[in-house]
Amino acid sequence: MVADYRDKNKQLIKVGQCFPLTIKRLGINGEGIGYYKHKVIFVAGALVQEVIVAEIISVRPNYATAKIHRIRKRSQDRIEKKDQYDVGGIELEHLRYTQQLEFKRDVIRQSLEKFKPTGYKTYKLLPTIGMQTPFEYRNKAQFQVRKNQQGQVIAGLYRRNSHDLVALPTFSTQRPLTMQIMRTVCEILQELEIPIYDEKKNSGIIKTLVVRESWAEKNAQLTFITNSTKLPHKKQLLEKVASRLPMIVSVMQNINQGRASLVWGDKTLCLAGKDYLLEKLGNIQFKLSAQAFFQLNPEQTEKMYLEIKKALALKKDELLIDAYCGAGTIGLFVAEQAKEVRGMDIVAAAIADARFNARLNGYTNTQYVTGKAEEVIPKWVEEGLVPHALVVDPPRTGLDKRLIKTILEVKPTKFVYVSCNPSTLARDLVQLTRVYRVDYIQSIDMFPQTARCEAVVKLIRKK
Repeated sequence: MVADYRDKNKQLIKVGQCFPLTIKRLGINGEGIGYYKHKVIFVAGALVQEVIVAEIISVRPNYATAKIHRIRKRSQDRIEKKDQYDVGGIELEHLRYTQQLEFKRDVIRQSLEKFKPTGYKTYKLLPTIGMQTPFEYRNKAQFQVRKNQQGQVIAGLYRRNSHDLVALPTFSTQRPLTMQIMRTVCEILQELEIPIYDEKKNSGIIKTLVVRESWAEKNAQLTFITNSTKLPHKKQLLEKVASRLPMIVSVMQNINQGRASLVWGDKTLCLAGKDYLLEKLGNIQFKLSAQAFFQLNPEQTEKMYLEIKKALALKKDELLIDAYCGAGTIGLFVAEQAKEVRGMDIVAAAIADARFNARLNGYTNTQYVTGKAEEVIPKWVEEGLVPHALVVDPPRTGLDKRLIKTILEVKPTKFVYVSCNPSTLARDLVQLTRVYRVDYIQSIDMFPQTARCEAVVKLIRKK
């Protein structure tokens, strides 16, 4: 009987069906969530307490997705969007900013409730640190390049849930200089008739444009990602870029042939100028090569690093391990407080940048090596190293299981976890809270107008 009941329920909702729906909460991706016939309905663009007419676009065994057919009752927190594009990166632009900040703290709460690490109900979740002006903050753009039906060269992002490229002549979260460079380079490519990549035919040359802007230096790096080592009209291209975009101090070419899912290929060439940019946070300068990881919001990054420094509260006789160190940004930001900073990363180019950055800022109390944290740290401990403090800033996948095992064995007194994914953070805390207790979690809005949230977690070793 139960099976028959479920089978009947599956037939209650069909693609194209419309019905009234009250939105109860926002999901971790910023979509509205309502319930109909015992089924969860996800609706992009819907807000809490809104009553909408939902139109079903897909049905799965445990949930369905819908779009807004009509809004019957609007949320008082709904505002007019600056951008009218159906692309990612602006999924909360219709939500009042104060509520965006509260949502990001709630996303952490939702993740904790799902994974239930020890003591999660009493964790101190501090109010999200936001921006005074939450627009024009992204210092890097990675736009696909194609020709539209009229034969014009366009650059932009894919329409959500599709492979249709949406041209972005403007984009409110990008820096104005970045967008100016994008528009002008597209014009130059059109003028020179440089072959643009055709995904269906796997032909053409220019696939992607990457612009990284230095907040401190007010200049930029331009990278052409190409389907071939060849770059037709290269001389004229570089001349026009130099003439019309003098703020570009570095022009690079990255070769990524074929229909690879990854944007970047293995080989990168310097075509003009330097092969890096200089950026600054606080009093620390950083060299950034074309593929070096660096936070996309320098203003908020400085706030986050100050939170990390406060949470670590290093002393002059303490040694800090900076796991997933990248170009050394976190470790160098706090290096003046510590006896020594040691970092590791699996990307050799990032370690080269970290060593360069240490020399650039005059630090001699640092050591950076290429390798996995879960392999390097035990080796250092075997050699007699006693780490007093640890900071980790892992990718969205969270901590490697072996690294968690290593942390629980080494047990540094001070431990700060910097997370860009509340879900994997909560998952990792299940294991980490066997040895540590969570002092507090400080959420930081690194990406206004999106559902993404960063957090600085201060952990203290249990007695």
